[in-house]
Amino acid sequence: MKKNWLFALTFGSTLGCGLIAGVFYAFSTFVMQALAQLAPYVGIAAMQSINIVVINPWFLGVLFGTAVASLILMGCSVSAWRTPRSICLISGGMLYLIGTILVTIYCNVPRNDALAAVDPASSEGARLWADYVVSWTNWNHVRGAAALMAGALFTVALCYPFADRSAKMG
Repeated sequence: MKKNWLFALTFGSTLGCGLIAGVFYAFSTFVMQALAQLAPYVGIAAMQSINIVVINPWFLGVLFGTAVASLILMGCSVSAWRTPRSICLISGGMLYLIGTILVTIYCNVPRNDALAAVDPASSEGARLWADYVVSWTNWNHVRGAAALMAGALFTVALCYPFADRSAKMG
């Protein structure tokens, strides 16, 4: 029974990482580029709207649900931390938590908050927007790459057998 839920949780985490990486990839490769080509007040207003709409159960459920699943997988892997599967699960979880979640909280969200507080039509808004497009997108590359690499490590972990063993994951 244990092997079934561990496999399912790893599989779900892999899918969650892939979904999040895909969203961030889309923003990095074309959404932000399209917004940057608009007049600053239009780009700001559009991004302000996106930053409100993204706060929904579907996106946040996948973003933070994958983080919770990663924590659980890491916790289950500690007792057998030297096995290849456990190394992949711990490494993937750390990558996701640090590179995706913490970067989101400490790098992207503060920029979103600053953008939310500015008048799109002001000169201050235009100055902020010029920096925002570059810095926000660079941090978005980081969190997208981290989610992708975490998903790759979870995929590798799926290649190892999920056999029941007393207290070991490997």
